Amino acid sequence: MTGPVEPLAPAAARARGVSHRAALSLLASLFFMWGFITVINNTLLPHLRSVFDLTYTQATLIESVWFIAYFVASLPSARLIERVGYQRALVIGLAVMALGALGMIPAARLPSYTVTLVSLFVIASGITLLQVAANPYVAVIGSPETASSRLNLVQAFNSFGTTLAPLFGGYLILGRSASGTAAADAVLSPAERLADAQSVQLPYLIVAAVLVLLAIVIARFRLPALGQATRRASREERARHSLWSHRNLVLGIPAIFIYLIAEIGVSNLFINFVSQPHIGDLTHAQASHYLFLLWGGMMVGRFAGSVLMRTIAAEKVLALFAVGAFVAMVATVLASGKLAMWSLIAVGLFHSIMFPTIFTLGIRGLGPLTEEGAGLLVMAIAGGALVVVQGWLADRYGLQMSFLLTAACELYVLFYALWGARPSTGAA
Repeated sequence: MTGPVEPLAPAAARARGVSHRAALSLLASLFFMWGFITVINNTLLPHLRSVFDLTYTQATLIESVWFIAYFVASLPSARLIERVGYQRALVIGLAVMALGALGMIPAARLPSYTVTLVSLFVIASGITLLQVAANPYVAVIGSPETASSRLNLVQAFNSFGTTLAPLFGGYLILGRSASGTAAADAVLSPAERLADAQSVQLPYLIVAAVLVLLAIVIARFRLPALGQATRRASREERARHSLWSHRNLVLGIPAIFIYLIAEIGVSNLFINFVSQPHIGDLTHAQASHYLFLLWGGMMVGRFAGSVLMRTIAAEKVLALFAVGAFVAMVATVLASGKLAMWSLIAVGLFHSIMFPTIFTLGIRGLGPLTEEGAGLLVMAIAGGALVVVQGWLADRYGLQMSFLLTAACELYVLFYALWGARPSTGAA
């Protein structure tokens, strides 16, 4: 995908290295912010379910709208980057996110379920632009040999953001609302619903201010330019290859799609599940602290998985984690009390490596088609939108039984690890 890079003089190489490190530090803040904002939804959903008296289907539709943005905005984002460049695209993405965050303020004051959906869609569209711009940029600034190391580093900051977000949302949203501090499924008065709706204004005002500040910093920062070596392979060269001859990509796209159903279903229904009297018997505010452990497990698992993959093939580690996730989900469905709660928390550890490992295995061996393959895998993140299916199952068969869908998703990941991730023989 990249050509040879001309050697740099020692002084120039040192200057380039310092520039790259500074750029990576700044870009790590982007990964942190979009992880942080995405997981605020996990505390927002049970809050909005109480405010608007939503069914599980309506509540999970909020998250579906969020992930539909990945499908809708991915290709327009790529075209925008081609037109304005990576740095301006990052600034625009942050500005769009800030606009959506500010939209949550009138949504809370009205309050309006529809305006809430629109505002969250706008935020997610901005995050999609950041995803499409920042991931390849991090991969190409610096030595190709250390690209994986750089991506893992910034992804760790993403996990750090997802780990802290439940504490932020639990304190400023659930901890300051009647629905968050009351017993599970408590009935609120109209006055309490209005007060609860308006409690999200301060958190999203803070988020918008941070995003605007970050956009100003990036606009004024001199990011390293991408040279000739980072340009796409020629159209003629790509035409000699076929994406669909690569089994690891063809089966990896649904693997990403299906995995996102599992991850988003667990995280977004977590607070409602562990708050139930026969599971954890917690308030929503208390449950948000356990959500912190779910996402913290994902951060720990990524570090552990990266160590294991130094000596064990990635697909074998993925298979091991898929088995662990399946066992944890079966225990969640069949058990009760603290065992069911802790088994659901444990699945965060097993989910940790799934997205980056499936992504890496999916683009393995694509050569000049790597960019196109990676784009299809990013679009597959839209699988998170189908969390609404689990919401429907929860309404029809009960919240605990709905996690059988998650268990089924883990089985497809296991299939992909054992067979689907193998590159096709003779693929070109």
